[in-house]
Amino acid sequence: MPTKTFHPPLSEVAQAIQPFRVMKILGEAKALEASGRKIIHMEIGEPDFPSLDCAHQAAFEAMQQGLTHYTPTLGLPALRHKLAEFYRRFYDAQVESGRFMITPGSSSALQLVLTAILNPGDKVLMSDPAYPCNRQFVKLLHADLVSVAVDHHSNYQLTLAKLKDHWQDGIKLVMVASPANPTGTVIEQHELLAIAHFLAEKNAYLLVDEIYQGLVYDRPAESILANKTLPDNVIVINSFSKFFGMTGWRLGWCVAPLPLMPVLDRLGQNLFLAAPTPAQYAALRVLEDDALEQLEQRRQVFERRRNVLFHAMQQAGFNLKVLPQGAFYLYWDVSAWTDDSETFAADLLQQTGVALTPGTDFGEHKARQHLRLAYTTDEKQLQIAVDKITQYIKHLPVKSPA
Repeated sequence: MPTKTFHPPLSEVAQAIQPFRVMKILGEAKALEASGRKIIHMEIGEPDFPSLDCAHQAAFEAMQQGLTHYTPTLGLPALRHKLAEFYRRFYDAQVESGRFMITPGSSSALQLVLTAILNPGDKVLMSDPAYPCNRQFVKLLHADLVSVAVDHHSNYQLTLAKLKDHWQDGIKLVMVASPANPTGTVIEQHELLAIAHFLAEKNAYLLVDEIYQGLVYDRPAESILANKTLPDNVIVINSFSKFFGMTGWRLGWCVAPLPLMPVLDRLGQNLFLAAPTPAQYAALRVLEDDALEQLEQRRQVFERRRNVLFHAMQQAGFNLKVLPQGAFYLYWDVSAWTDDSETFAADLLQQTGVALTPGTDFGEHKARQHLRLAYTTDEKQLQIAVDKITQYIKHLPVKSPA
């Protein structure tokens, strides 16, 4: 007698979660590489440099010493103190170590913070486009998303004026990123501070994603936490992945108001217990001066790459509406050729070997008319990629004006 097939239904919230489209492009690109094709990877938001040798050595030494047991849920006390010192030196921000929590990647920090704050039906406001996982976390918690379309006129960022124009009763949290993914743009500190004070009056939180904050160009790195008149409603998310180049170590942190720390601690105890111990010892090491000097050299490389890619795209006749001020992305309007960025990206990959990310990963506002280019490969490859894109587009019909 055949065994009865049993498939209980999945949860509605799980079925509503959208895929990370960049991973689909990455998978297709890897498959083409495995077949012998030469691929220029400009799709994934990951530094191409390996993590620092001193990080490897610090983790190895910790393991040799048997330092592989759980740490406190909030993180190694030494690492939390070291981060507080880093903020004083790097950002001129006075933040006590008791406000830091070390997490398994910044995504875990985001999950903890949102779980601590949101009830079903609460509203979360964010820009469109924005980092895709933010929307998915809001869905997981049965909160409601308020999306605000942004474009080059506001530097692809929320402003206080836009926030006021789109304000609704029930908004409990506003999420911003500076520098932002996918656009690489920043919010000026005076604007961030004004937003924070407005939200304090509304009894709402401001969450600032600063995971690219060390990777800024033509200006010093800044943190909202350096503002001396900051209200007590601001939460910062950061990571060892981008500026520090430790993506696979899965280590991030959040800085929260002291009243939130006990609930974040309780949630962490239940959701992941503690961040990876060897990674925390490696992170301690990359906060030392000699490691920071190496990371600064890498930042300068990314700045040169930005300039090479931006100017190469301009010389090819492509209209780029903003010069990114940070991160390692360009956001490119391809509406002259397509209203389907996913098909455009897939065809470009197959025909030229250049892997880019469709704008549909990042929201709905003109998402099908945009692509994200990551300058996470060397300057020579960036120039070759632009040449290949140029040749590909020469064979496309130009759309008629609407």
